[in-house]
Amino acid sequence: MTVTLCEPLEQLQGVADGRPTVCHVLHGLSVGGAELLAARLARRFTDYRCLFACLDERGELADGLASDGFGVHLIGRRSGFDLRCVLRLARLFRREHVDIVHAHQYGPFFYSLVARRLCRRPRVLFMEHGRAFPDYPRRKRIVANRLLLERRDRVAAVGDAVRKALVDNEGIASERIDVIYNGIDLAPFAAGAHLRDRTRHELGFGEREFVIVQVARLDPLKDHATAIRAFRRVWQRDSNARLVIVGNGPERQAIEQLVRQLGLTAVVHLLGVRGDVPRLLAGADLCLLTSVSEGIPLVLIEAMAAELPVVATRVGGVEEVVDHEVTGLLAPAGDDAALAAHIARLAGDAALRNRLGRSGCTRAKSQFSEQAMHRRYADLYEAMLAS
Repeated sequence: MTVTLCEPLEQLQGVADGRPTVCHVLHGLSVGGAELLAARLARRFTDYRCLFACLDERGELADGLASDGFGVHLIGRRSGFDLRCVLRLARLFRREHVDIVHAHQYGPFFYSLVARRLCRRPRVLFMEHGRAFPDYPRRKRIVANRLLLERRDRVAAVGDAVRKALVDNEGIASERIDVIYNGIDLAPFAAGAHLRDRTRHELGFGEREFVIVQVARLDPLKDHATAIRAFRRVWQRDSNARLVIVGNGPERQAIEQLVRQLGLTAVVHLLGVRGDVPRLLAGADLCLLTSVSEGIPLVLIEAMAAELPVVATRVGGVEEVVDHEVTGLLAPAGDDAALAAHIARLAGDAALRNRLGRSGCTRAKSQFSEQAMHRRYADLYEAMLAS
């Protein structure tokens, strides 16, 4: 695929230009792994005409995509099963001559399957990026999947753990699920050493501070409360420790309140959404992720590409990214004591940090390149169109 941008918005909407049309259907375009992936695919795959359908909200990425020439459509889903949402989605598929619906996560997938029954019946690709917590079988969903999925549709998962959940909890046959690991553009993370001092100075940190960074949407699944409690244990033993939280979301107020309650306002920094994550990682000493559920978390791949050691919870596909004691250290979800022990161990051992960081960088380059990921998606699109 040629890496260029699509044409301006007015040339796209409602106009068939000879290219197959792909509609990415998501809950919204807030900053998150699934949303960033969808945006990157649309910008890279210029052999396809791409647009976005947001069921619930536009999100922070929407304006940038619209200004780059992509159609961004807010569907406006109501609570419960929303028939109006189905009708709007079907009208969009029909009006925009959609050939492939790329549905990211289960809600968008279900609504896409129902809506395509009312239009020109595009092919549907269900991409599962992660799982809800707790995750368990739901009989209604299993029945719906078997009734609505067609032979020409495809299902993909970001890792083996997610694939297993689709089989066990969604009733989808294992042989029809492709595993496509998330990949990143490694180049922005290669110059980290040159940015370290400048970034730390801009954030107000000196060389003595031990800087821990957690990049994740402020969502219950990311369990920032455990991250803050683990950090407090570390800070009580080492007053030079600092925690930087990057991201935004519905849990921000609760996180800020917990920081105040624990007396950490001077040493925990909430930066909100940032567009310079490679630079922030370059200024850190360790990357932390405390999720209770994950697919293949991009931030851990990014941290490893930046030669940063990681401490994370052993959930979902994290173990497919992080090799315990080789590229990082893992602990059970919700166990702030175990996480704090790992952080303290790395804080006191620069040689271990360097060894894990170098191993992580090697693994990121060999397993999680953006080029390999794009090839897999391109093959899927082509196979679907040929069916």
